Amino acid sequence: MSISSGASRLSSAASKLASRPFITAARDALPWSFAVLLVAFVAILPLIPVSGPIFGPALGLRVSRALLPAFGFMGAALAVALALFYAKHAQLPRIPAIAGSIAAYVLVLPPLDRPLLPYLQFVGPSGLFIALAIVAVLALATRVLRNVWFGALTVILIAVVLRLEHVSVAAIVLSALAPLGRLGDTYPALIVIVVIEMLLWTVGLHGPALLAAVVTPVYLTLQMQNTTAFQMHEPLPHIVVVSLFLFVFPGGSGATFPLAIMFSLSRVRKLRTLGRVSLLPALFNVNEPLLFGAPVVLNPYLIPPFVLAPLVLATTTYFAVAHGLVGRPAFYVPSSLPAFISTFLATLDLRAVVLVVVNIILAALVYLPFVRAYEGHLEA
Repeated sequence: MSISSGASRLSSAASKLASRPFITAARDALPWSFAVLLVAFVAILPLIPVSGPIFGPALGLRVSRALLPAFGFMGAALAVALALFYAKHAQLPRIPAIAGSIAAYVLVLPPLDRPLLPYLQFVGPSGLFIALAIVAVLALATRVLRNVWFGALTVILIAVVLRLEHVSVAAIVLSALAPLGRLGDTYPALIVIVVIEMLLWTVGLHGPALLAAVVTPVYLTLQMQNTTAFQMHEPLPHIVVVSLFLFVFPGGSGATFPLAIMFSLSRVRKLRTLGRVSLLPALFNVNEPLLFGAPVVLNPYLIPPFVLAPLVLATTTYFAVAHGLVGRPAFYVPSSLPAFISTFLATLDLRAVVLVVVNIILAALVYLPFVRAYEGHLEA
């Protein structure tokens, strides 16, 4: 099957899936919950005691102690935002959806038997999945009972029963995640994710956003487990985590930072202008102007390297980290930071910057013959 026909079939299935209210809600709610994560982290960080210089060797430990409870806030924010966006996209009253989600979320959490920050740190690894499960049940009950009030009441009653029976939902989630984590923390899983995201982008669909509801909770949970291990001075257990993708996509989806550089130096005036306009955004991993301006989307000259370059970078990154040439990512870092900065902050390893440089050079080598062919096409 050709890349174009595979992308067409994949995009058709993705479009149908993306049109469902719950999937659309998850896509829209996750960015808001990430924003809460960052705000909570900034708010908690000053509360963590400092031993030695602020930017000294203990910085990583301090960051982990602030980041882990911030994930607890992220789970609570997702329970609210997901219910809100589900009601919006399903065209249902928002108050019962939000109230039902919040009440059920609070009821299924473990008892508050410790100070707030350690409690949030304990809740964090399961919080995202608990929020997703609650709103998924709410959506299913609403659809079956044809009334959002009954759906909200159903999810609350289920939470009450679980609470009375002393069933730990957090423990169930963590047990269920163990095999899922082992499956997801592999080179084949990394390649599958990269291929699907890139094929979706080639037909104009936002691949990472469409996969977010499935992929993000899994790999963010693995990321939290790395952060916990770092805090406990233990070896980091996982390679494929959210922050590993910082190495795979310098410049955004398709690893387009070198493409922006090539365009800015192009002999074709249109590409040169586009490249210079896109260069700064690409540094911060914003590449929509490039994807739709060149365009890369639906462009037979640029689709092959757009898919191939991230596969090459995923391969070099995975094996460099797996063999200890670069430290495993310990922390979640937003992708809006330049890769040279974000990868170092995620690993606290200067070798990460070297790997990014190598990856950009490799991506440039992949793009180069296709860019030259595209320039020739435009000049013909």
